Amino acid sequence: MDEGEREQALLTVLTTEHYALQTSRAGTIAEATGRATIFLSVLSAALIGLGFVASNDKLVRPYLAAVLPTLVIIGVLTFLRLVETTVENSLDLLRIQHIRAYYHHQFAGEHDFFADAVVAGDAMSTAWNLVGTRPGRWEFLLTTAALVGAVNAVLSGLGIALVATTVGVGVGLTVLVGVLVAVVAFGVQFAYIVRASAAPMR
Repeated sequence: MDEGEREQALLTVLTTEHYALQTSRAGTIAEATGRATIFLSVLSAALIGLGFVASNDKLVRPYLAAVLPTLVIIGVLTFLRLVETTVENSLDLLRIQHIRAYYHHQFAGEHDFFADAVVAGDAMSTAWNLVGTRPGRWEFLLTTAALVGAVNAVLSGLGIALVATTVGVGVGLTVLVGVLVAVVAFGVQFAYIVRASAAPMR
């Protein structure tokens, strides 16, 4: 195989890989949307069920005791997978950026085609700039994982507040404990998102 044939074969492989990576990105986005939708649907159904038993004091606490842990477990599992899809999406985007940079170096010549993909230092920042996003710690607040994490945090705070009420803790202290648990729970989940997502950005 001469140099021209090798170049053509490489271009064919890169084009196929580019398409596969774009498909993978679409898949991670679709999965994240689907998982978040399922979780929020379960949450909505639980709230509707609460509406049916709210008028019966004997049923409310057993209902919440059964439903809240279930929601938290489903929420945590959903959150963990959403963090994984965020990382997968970042890696796919980085690989696409490398392929586009190759297109620019090999074929663009004096034109500006794919010039925005050329790495100028931080490869991950360059990759995310391609889709109009400036990567940073606070940008992770806008992810689907952070959304589910926020719901998980509220559910955790609510569960602890209900437990505190059951053992006879005062209303003011109950609210304070519930809020603190929710804030800490969200902080832990957000830190996990940042830590898990930082690896592909190095």
